[in-house]
Amino acid sequence: MRHELKIDDRTLSYRDFGGPGRPLLALHGGMSEGAAFTGLAQALGDAWRVIAPDQRGHGDSDRAPDYRREGYVADAVALLDHLGVGAPAAVLGYSLGGLNAQYLAAGHPDRVGALIVVDTTVEIHPAASEWFDFLRGARYTAPTQEELLAAAGPLGAQIVAQALRPLPDGTGWRLPFHPQDQLDSIEACRGDHWDAWLASDCPALLVHGTRSQALTREVADAMVSRRPGTSYAPLDGDHFVPFQDPQGFHGAVATFLAGL
Repeated sequence: MRHELKIDDRTLSYRDFGGPGRPLLALHGGMSEGAAFTGLAQALGDAWRVIAPDQRGHGDSDRAPDYRREGYVADAVALLDHLGVGAPAAVLGYSLGGLNAQYLAAGHPDRVGALIVVDTTVEIHPAASEWFDFLRGARYTAPTQEELLAAAGPLGAQIVAQALRPLPDGTGWRLPFHPQDQLDSIEACRGDHWDAWLASDCPALLVHGTRSQALTREVADAMVSRRPGTSYAPLDGDHFVPFQDPQGFHGAVATFLAGL
């Protein structure tokens, strides 16, 4: 189920949940990994073949020279090419992955037949967020899991506790991402992304946590109204709504995909 692809001497790790269905490329959020979509793949069953990479610098994928949008999108295209997915695929992205999905659809409309964006805003302002403060003091490696989690603080430990990796030489453990890579990736997300959102015309779904700290109702309404062919699925939750209400999330995605 887990496979690897070499891109410019980097390893891109990905999960291919298989099955006879149409391909669905699923792009996880920051500080996460492709395994986050295991439940979605199970919920969709044989109707869709879920392909979920650990995006560059995440999970079991290697670190990359940069974390700009172009690199993330190029990795996604390389993976589709590697798997021989020639026909337009459905593409789903959550948070960071949602931004990458928008740019993939905008830059490669022939590769994306449907777009699902999960609690991703198109207006990312430079104001610092307390969510990411733990990254500045986090350690990438440590002899024990306990030391890694202690350095990450309560919020960081909650995010990474289930995803720590043993070091290959057996001398300790590492986070599933490098803290500086994540800070660089977050910084590269800043800005206005309306042009990318409006550049594609395939059917789209915006899944929104109605109490989201990242995507306001005002911006969500504007995203739906300004882009033709966009459906809206509000769920009761905050930015982490796919994990707070997995049944609602899976149902919204399945309903949209069934209507294509």
